[in-house]
Amino acid sequence: MAHSPSTEVLIVGAGPVGLSAAAELARHGVRIRLVDRLPARLPYAKAVGIQPRTLELWDRMGLARNVLEAAVPIHGQLTYVNGVEQPRMDLELPPEVPYGFAALPQYETERLLEEYLAGLGTAIERGTELLSFRQDADGVTALLRTASGGQEEVRTGCLVGCDGAHSAVRKGLGLSFEGGAFPTSYMLADVEADWDLPTGYSVRSTHRADDGTVDDLLVCVPLPGANRYRVSMLAPPELTERPAEDGTARATGDGAASDGVAHGLGGERLPELSQIQAVVDRLAPAPTALSRMRWSSVFRISHRIVDRYGEGRVFVAGDAAHIHPPTGAQGMNTGIQDACNLAWKLALVLRGSAGSALLTSYDAERRPVGEEVVGRTVRHAAQGVQADPDDPRTLMLREAQLLIDYREGPLATAPYGPADAPQPGDRAPDCNGLAAPLITYRMRLLDVLRGCPGHAVLLYLTDPADPAVAQAAAELEGARAIGTAPRQGLRAVAVVAQGIESLEPDAPTARSPLPSPADLASLVHLPVPGYLDAAGEFARIYRPQGPTGFIVRPDGQLGARFPLARTKEALAEYLAALSVPA
Repeated sequence: MAHSPSTEVLIVGAGPVGLSAAAELARHGVRIRLVDRLPARLPYAKAVGIQPRTLELWDRMGLARNVLEAAVPIHGQLTYVNGVEQPRMDLELPPEVPYGFAALPQYETERLLEEYLAGLGTAIERGTELLSFRQDADGVTALLRTASGGQEEVRTGCLVGCDGAHSAVRKGLGLSFEGGAFPTSYMLADVEADWDLPTGYSVRSTHRADDGTVDDLLVCVPLPGANRYRVSMLAPPELTERPAEDGTARATGDGAASDGVAHGLGGERLPELSQIQAVVDRLAPAPTALSRMRWSSVFRISHRIVDRYGEGRVFVAGDAAHIHPPTGAQGMNTGIQDACNLAWKLALVLRGSAGSALLTSYDAERRPVGEEVVGRTVRHAAQGVQADPDDPRTLMLREAQLLIDYREGPLATAPYGPADAPQPGDRAPDCNGLAAPLITYRMRLLDVLRGCPGHAVLLYLTDPADPAVAQAAAELEGARAIGTAPRQGLRAVAVVAQGIESLEPDAPTARSPLPSPADLASLVHLPVPGYLDAAGEFARIYRPQGPTGFIVRPDGQLGARFPLARTKEALAEYLAALSVPA
């Protein structure tokens, strides 16, 4: 039995969540290994929805453009009940949100993440399975079965289980996985339809019985390609049951899994195109012929969540921690945010820049999110998204995962400024209309932060000559403790008030004139890179009260908000929340 060289983090599972965890850790300079028991990427379009928040996170990584080139937009949903068209649901977001809703087959998402990770020098170790592990105060010892059939003992600083609903890491850690299973099984297929429906709209068609219950269902989600859809529908009994030895019927596939978790692809018989076509004939809004079926399967749904997201140096993320109905395409995206939340914290602790107590904030911040998503998707699966009592704008922002906040979490520092302004724990919103010397086009805040793996500090200035600016910059320059890679400190930038009173805050930025060189001259002499809030959009969205500082965490959430004159104290408070020495 061989011993591997030291590994800082071992990640089990190379789906979208494991790949995202690996990519974020690698960006922070952490030595990782990523293993997956499967010999190759599965060719299934399981999780297809990509939320705007996920695209924002991928933008900061520098991955968003590749995803956008491969994906297709989702503009909304066409709904039919008993053949009658219902009001169309359009997925409309506020103009400052940089990305819309997208669809991309899971295998394509995995390919893009895998290529990105390879660019960082890390490859997936295929055909490698976690057999067992044990942890102590200094690390984790894991036993792997390699692709060659041999065994390897790995010593690692931390272990992250991204290995799905039947997670070996979750079982080895002894976490409970409470919840239940839906009695219904579904057919899934990747097909082409010859209908002439609006491009970029999903289709949900149901039949309701006299008592109001749904007894027939068809959901079609657009995929890249002409008239290509991932379709799902109720599965007939012949695909979900088989005779037992005593003559009774029993479930097949994952429904009979040894761990009791009936979730995911399964079944011994795969749906045929004729079975898929029969449902489409009953429920499609227009006569439709299906063709070119690339794959099909039976899918079972559970709703479960762990009692804790980790213990000691071992953690779970994604489906290993929470599973729920696919309504609203929340699962994969929630898991990716798990990974981004955990990665920067692991990096700080492994670099000795933070105490291990920081890692407990992963469960404190992410498990409430998982509980909310499980509850909401179960409710929506039964009643439909339209039955949500919130107003349409709130509903849309929540579905886009733009309302997730950690205001009640252990890292949230004291609020400052208007209560309804972005506060510590909230998502750091994007904005448009920034200008800088040498740049002849308007920039977004995401453009400024792209590629920054660590913390960033935004200094909002009303007067570039204010002496507090230089003092704040000096305080930040000395704060190397929260850098995650060697020689990496804070990324500090200044956003300078526009000083053009004639511009309305809500005016379209495209109609606002570009600043003159004289307007931008003061930015050149700032102690940090400077950008002019030429459209006033930063001020409108962030609502600073005079000179104000904002700390943006590596996962794109606000860590602190403070008056610029209190930079030293605010930084000390934030470092204390991270258990980082000031």
